[in-house]
Amino acid sequence: MEQQLQAIATVLSLVNPAICGVLFAQVEGESSRRKHFVDATKAAMAILAILLGAALAGTRVLDLFGVSLDAFMVAGGGVLAWMGFSMLSGKGSIASSPAADSTPSLTPLILFAASPGTITGVITIAAAHTRLQLPTTALVAIGVAVATTWLIMILTAVLAGRRNDAGFLRDTITRLMGLLVLSMGVQFALTGFRSFTV
Repeated sequence: MEQQLQAIATVLSLVNPAICGVLFAQVEGESSRRKHFVDATKAAMAILAILLGAALAGTRVLDLFGVSLDAFMVAGGGVLAWMGFSMLSGKGSIASSPAADSTPSLTPLILFAASPGTITGVITIAAAHTRLQLPTTALVAIGVAVATTWLIMILTAVLAGRRNDAGFLRDTITRLMGLLVLSMGVQFALTGFRSFTV
């Protein structure tokens, strides 16, 4: 149970439903609630498909290329740390993710939620907690994270009032979550390095 809760917390932090909600509200604008529901469902399904593929096939890809879990955790931890540092310093691409043209797209939101950092975290969890050839811990964490993201996207779009406040809210949340992601990346890397050197 403790491992499951840790996995859920990790995937939630990487997917970052709060920022996804702000990005979604910016894309949707003054759209109808029906459109909010349809678009949020499409985005959630795309995120779910990407992360499920990573959880189910990621370890097999590692085996195919002869990469050990410890080495992958070190490399993946570095990716997560870099991603967290970018979020913390405000130099990431998140601030410029929403499309600036007249036809906003959900693609930047999907690419943020299912980013290389998120995929790395999911594969690492799947490889470390695989039971009966099925990464149950990772699959449950993905399901909870995607469902939470879907709900928050809809609620944020419905409750969004003044869009001028979205930029400040997004930047604040980005920096707070960046610290958590950076810490998780360092933890992954240190754990992998310690196991690799033993």
